[in-house]
Amino acid sequence: MAKQGFKVLDSDMHVIEPPDLWVRYGDPAFRHRMPRGLTEFRGDLRMVGPDGTPWGRTEALATAPRRTGRNFEKNQVRWKPYEEQGWSGQAQLQAMDVEGIDVAVLYPSRGLFALTVPDLEPPLAAAIARAYNDWLADFVQADPTRLLGAAMISPFAVEDAIAEARRAVTALGFKAVFLRPNIVCHRNWHDPYYDPLWATLAELGVPLGFHEGAGARLPQAGARLGANRMLHHVICHPVEQMMAVTSFCGGGILERHPTLRVAFLEGNCSWVPFLLWRLDEHVEWLGDVYAQELTLRPSEYFKRQCFVSVEADEAPARHVIEEGLGGRLVFSTDFPHGDSKFPEAVEHFLTLPLTDADKRRILWDNCAAYYGLSN
Repeated sequence: MAKQGFKVLDSDMHVIEPPDLWVRYGDPAFRHRMPRGLTEFRGDLRMVGPDGTPWGRTEALATAPRRTGRNFEKNQVRWKPYEEQGWSGQAQLQAMDVEGIDVAVLYPSRGLFALTVPDLEPPLAAAIARAYNDWLADFVQADPTRLLGAAMISPFAVEDAIAEARRAVTALGFKAVFLRPNIVCHRNWHDPYYDPLWATLAELGVPLGFHEGAGARLPQAGARLGANRMLHHVICHPVEQMMAVTSFCGGGILERHPTLRVAFLEGNCSWVPFLLWRLDEHVEWLGDVYAQELTLRPSEYFKRQCFVSVEADEAPARHVIEEGLGGRLVFSTDFPHGDSKFPEAVEHFLTLPLTDADKRRILWDNCAAYYGLSN
């Protein structure tokens, strides 16, 4: 399949998990403590705990009445065919055919909030991650050559994250692992505590993807904006990713782990040149005191090991390419979330003022390099 002559690899396509995933797939020892979806309805991905209280989202967003807005009816029409099929693997493939996607790497929807309960007990957090990954392993069997899994790992205990990353890659065949950029247990990502995890991912040759979701109970940029989901969403996705980039490129992680590949997904890309410029400037100014470990500028680490996703209609992305970062951009449709441009995401992208060579490497080559796939 080729869309207007371009192969397409979606770096970040989403699944809609069944509400009872964690009850059905959870370890029996933890099943009675697992979260569950609030409803079957696609547009309401909130979850509750066993006692019926909101799980993983701020009180303001967890209890706010659903706002329909002008896009509500549009979304009911465009998602209806896939919802009627139960958001199955076959439905996912059908959506890919409609959009013109050859291969997609799959990230969660409800699962983005499965591990956002502060101070979650590590054994329970690890069981939640295992259950999701076991479900996803079954889901991708609809076509394992086109549907590729990104594994959930728990940051609440580094040894659990390491064990699940190994299992997901070696036993389940997943092509990536993901984390949210929000820190847990008050540890920054450049804390040495996580170094064994980064070393393991580098050893396995599997990349790490950071993916945000608005309204988590974990510390999150934009939280002070309260129940105004629009304002919250504007801030949390790019700003949380900016802080993760700062840790990886300025905090020494990529110096210590030079083969680790990291992507910052669904937070736009146009902020990258500014942030890297500012990081470089501060290392030049204060690096002899606070960044003695670094042997390269932060921007050089990014260009060596990092990737960032471009939205389908992100016209300012051309400035990222002008700054020599075109080789670090990957494409995402964000299907089937409300801000996705599906079923015309690829068509929107192809209208951007970019060269065909840049479009080709963003739609396939860069993403294949990130996920370690052949061209």
